[in-house]
Amino acid sequence: MKKKNVLWTILNLIFLVVFNVLFFTLGGDEHHASVWISYVFIHFAYLMLLFTPKLIRSGKSRAVFGFSLYVISASYFLIAFVTGIIFILAAPESYKAALVVQLCIAGLYGILFVSHMLANEYTAEAEEKRQYQIAYVKDASAKMKCLLDSISDKETKKRVERVYDAIYSSPVKSHPNLAQKENQILQSINELEHAVTAGNKEGILSVANSLLFSINERNNLLKSFH
Repeated sequence: MKKKNVLWTILNLIFLVVFNVLFFTLGGDEHHASVWISYVFIHFAYLMLLFTPKLIRSGKSRAVFGFSLYVISASYFLIAFVTGIIFILAAPESYKAALVVQLCIAGLYGILFVSHMLANEYTAEAEEKRQYQIAYVKDASAKMKCLLDSISDKETKKRVERVYDAIYSSPVKSHPNLAQKENQILQSINELEHAVTAGNKEGILSVANSLLFSINERNNLLKSFH
């Protein structure tokens, strides 16, 4: 285990150790059910706070996702802790008040926490989709730009420039039904690259014409999907 992980583990255990030492030293081990209920919910709230990082959605906005979940978990722990301490000090004989109050607080926490997790999932999926959409035009344009720089023949270069302009000006938006078409376009660009490397003028012109048709077809299909 790395030193940093050991230090984090120690830091996380400090509250549990201090709280339990004080609880059993000052109050002993004989308590009403209301006290034990409060004791359990305080531990549950703290463990949820520690477990929150494991539930954060990975992605570009992980820090944003994590902040909202941390705030909810930290707020729940603080409220559950203060409420639990009140019941522990008061130590009512009936357990009902402690159970109902703690359950209501935990229930509200669960609703808020899960709701934010769902919202984060939708946001992350939209973000991934957006990145994929940008990647198609960005990657295709970058490859075509490199090919243009390596072509010296005016006729073929002009034809490849038309393909580059068509891709560069293509809408960034995409659609799941266009995934196969976009992959075909990227594969055709690879074929064009091989033709350029081999100095095959006829091959370059042929693939360029096919690419131009496929790009325009993709863009026209995109309009019908939106």
